[in-house]
Amino acid sequence: MKQQGAHPEDAEGSPDASSRPDTADPGRTSPDTAHIDELEGDEPLLPARVHRPSDLMRLLGGVLAVAVLLAVAAFAHGTTSGLEQDITKGTGQAPDLLIKIGGLASSIAILLVPVAFAVERLIKRDGLRIADGVLAAVLAHGVTLATDLWVARAAPGSIQDALTQPSPGDVHALTDPVHGYLAPVIAYMTAVGMSRRPRWRAVLWVVLLLDAFSMLVTGYTTPFSIILTVLIGWTVAYGTLYAVGSPNVRPTGRTLMAGLRTVGFHPVTASREEASDASETGDRGRRYFVTLEDGPPLDVTVVDREQQAQGFFYRAWRNLALRGFATRSSLQSLRQALEQEALLAYAAIAAGANAPKLIATSELGPDAVMLVYEHSGGRTLDSLPDEEITDELLRDTWHQVRALQSRRIAHRRLVGDAILVDPSGTVILTDLRGGEIAAGELLLRMDVSQLLVTLGLRVGAERAVASALSVLGPDAVADCLPMLQPIALSRSTRGTLRRLARERAEREREAVLEASRQQSRTARAEHSGSHDAERTPPDKTADRSGKKAVRAEQRAEKRAIDEALEEAREEDLLTQIRHEVLRIRPQAPVEPARLERVRPRTLISVIAGAIGAYFLLTQLTHIEFGPLIANAEWGWVAAAVLFSAASYVAAAMALLGFVPERVPFVRTVAAQVAGSFVKIVAPAAVGGVALNTRFLQRAGVRPGLAVASVGASQLFGLGCHILMLLAFGYLTGTEKTPSLSPSRTVIGGLLTVAVLVLVVTSVPFLRKFVVTRVRSLFAGVVPRMLDVLQRPQKLVTGIGGMLLLTACFVMCLDASIRAFGDETTSVSIAGVAVVFLAGNALGSAAPTPGGVGAVEATLTVGLIAVGLPKEVAAPAVLLFRLLTLWLPVLPGWIAFNHLTRKAAL
Repeated sequence: MKQQGAHPEDAEGSPDASSRPDTADPGRTSPDTAHIDELEGDEPLLPARVHRPSDLMRLLGGVLAVAVLLAVAAFAHGTTSGLEQDITKGTGQAPDLLIKIGGLASSIAILLVPVAFAVERLIKRDGLRIADGVLAAVLAHGVTLATDLWVARAAPGSIQDALTQPSPGDVHALTDPVHGYLAPVIAYMTAVGMSRRPRWRAVLWVVLLLDAFSMLVTGYTTPFSIILTVLIGWTVAYGTLYAVGSPNVRPTGRTLMAGLRTVGFHPVTASREEASDASETGDRGRRYFVTLEDGPPLDVTVVDREQQAQGFFYRAWRNLALRGFATRSSLQSLRQALEQEALLAYAAIAAGANAPKLIATSELGPDAVMLVYEHSGGRTLDSLPDEEITDELLRDTWHQVRALQSRRIAHRRLVGDAILVDPSGTVILTDLRGGEIAAGELLLRMDVSQLLVTLGLRVGAERAVASALSVLGPDAVADCLPMLQPIALSRSTRGTLRRLARERAEREREAVLEASRQQSRTARAEHSGSHDAERTPPDKTADRSGKKAVRAEQRAEKRAIDEALEEAREEDLLTQIRHEVLRIRPQAPVEPARLERVRPRTLISVIAGAIGAYFLLTQLTHIEFGPLIANAEWGWVAAAVLFSAASYVAAAMALLGFVPERVPFVRTVAAQVAGSFVKIVAPAAVGGVALNTRFLQRAGVRPGLAVASVGASQLFGLGCHILMLLAFGYLTGTEKTPSLSPSRTVIGGLLTVAVLVLVVTSVPFLRKFVVTRVRSLFAGVVPRMLDVLQRPQKLVTGIGGMLLLTACFVMCLDASIRAFGDETTSVSIAGVAVVFLAGNALGSAAPTPGGVGAVEATLTVGLIAVGLPKEVAAPAVLLFRLLTLWLPVLPGWIAFNHLTRKAAL
């Protein structure tokens, strides 16, 4: 087989049209192919290096192991000390002569073994591996120096005690926390692949154990230091391999041709078939169309470890997040994958379904396998034109699925490229590798819902449902409705549905804008016509008539936009399918089944909350709350309560200032109180936005304008927040100096922002991302802001409410500090403002409800940084959060239920 370039046409002997799947002549032979040794074919060049997911997993495992080791050393000081004493006592009984001989041998061998292996690799022309090993060793040495510096200067005392001890040669000096030569050697030997060779691996372990034993006995290291050294070398090695890539050892087309000959075939050409969707089909193997000397062509699938590992993290997350019907095992050996696909191929044919016939399997070396099928030919459903997708073809597809389900076989991936239509019009189900035998009812219903969506994307919901009803019956189709949700569909199908949703939203937006422009043109025409009419002196009656005319124009515009939005509104495909099924079975269950075990937001919230709680508890362990509360200034506590209550009035002003329509002020204040309950069950930046948008819609503001009003309020709030943070930061940096020169923190922040702006504008991907988001923002929010700017009173109310809201929170935090402090522990208002603004920004970005954990940690650290003692900062933050987050929950719940009963939410 000859490979001369990345394009198949460049390969010598590339199969022409006569050898393609649809036109191949099974009996075609050549007189020169009777006893050939070198076969011809074409194949795109494989990359020289690949980034193995297994290397990334080992890297993450190593980092986790280092973190666990340091945590044990920090928090289990007694255990580590006892372990070190036991090991020292046991090794101290070793004979002196044995210790000296072992130390000398290990010192020599630890240098000779890597050099010997490098020579052996260079002789075999494998210099790239040696280069990888040298790079890993250099990086490991740098990590070792950084770790030594951190342990010596910044690590807690318990970690220093676990990793170091007095040096035997100098009692005033300490041993190295990480061995400066052992970690690079381990990184080198791991990166070059020495551990995968049995003889070299045995020598490696003997040398490592001998060196560790001699170092322990002579007192130049500790057990934790040795373990940390090994972990650092191992972790850096796999990090290097993943970053630069490992040499690609995947089997080529020549290897495939040789493998086919070993199982009795005589191949002539092999043509690589490119996958249509690499993001999802990459783990299903490389496919080849192979012609033979004396028989019909074959379809061959080659699966290697690299392709099998593709999508590992996605499958692992599905296994964790979904209930009981997870995808196939995220960790599966090649042998298991081979046996599963073979079993499903035989089971599908035995069930009476049309599926590719498996005729041979074989290993292609230690890292790949191949599966040989009879050639099916034909085109996939995705590649068929719409006019060729007939009702008969749809019913035939459902017949194949019914045959599989009659034997409890789940396909698990009934997408367009897994449904093949041969030249005679027969439907063949391919890609059974991810399926499952003895499947449960849940998986079978998921197959039905997936195929409904797949066919609906091509022929519409009505024809897709009608074909399913004619084959499966109404009961089986109705039972799949609870599975008709995005999480139960394939990855590519979900992507298609998201794209269609974006297109629908864009069409609706264009319709609304066109209706608004049309209404504006009509209003201008009527207005100019009225000016041409007879003019009369202005009086109160005319003024009232003008206001009525303006209100009438606004109502007409709102009516026109509502009508345009109603005409442009389209149902999504899943809703259309549900409606079609409910026409036949009105009593069918439509409530989506709970398929998720854990949501990503929930997992992130738990992790972030745990980190914040741990940090907060560590700050509280050394504080005696009894005397602190007894000596608290209750007058300042009452002041903090008042400032917290006033913040809801300010929040209502900040919202209504960006809503030109009339909205009741008292009810708006009640909605802000209700937000105290909502933000406990949702992230702070999400719950408040959703509640305010819903409130404005219920108050009579159109949905698009309600979203724009809340967006304008958020945008103005962000600008005020940044400006106040910079201003107060400037004042904080200059309050202790006679000059008004800005602080280094402000300068550093401005420089950081400038660098980020330059990076975003210079990187095309980032620039496109930002421009897209900004354009969507300006499409809705900026017109609303222009409406507000025409009403100065509203603008003053909105900006004043924002400033008052920030002032209330800053004064509440300041009162909380004064409640537990005294004159010697006071902090300036500017410093308190900077700490609050920074903590509030982080709380809005944190995924936890109400910013729990993140806000407390940030405020505590910030107050300590500006000079407040920890004994005052921690209780002050707790009081502040109690008044602004936890105590308002009950009033918020009452307000939420009241507004809900009044149909205001």
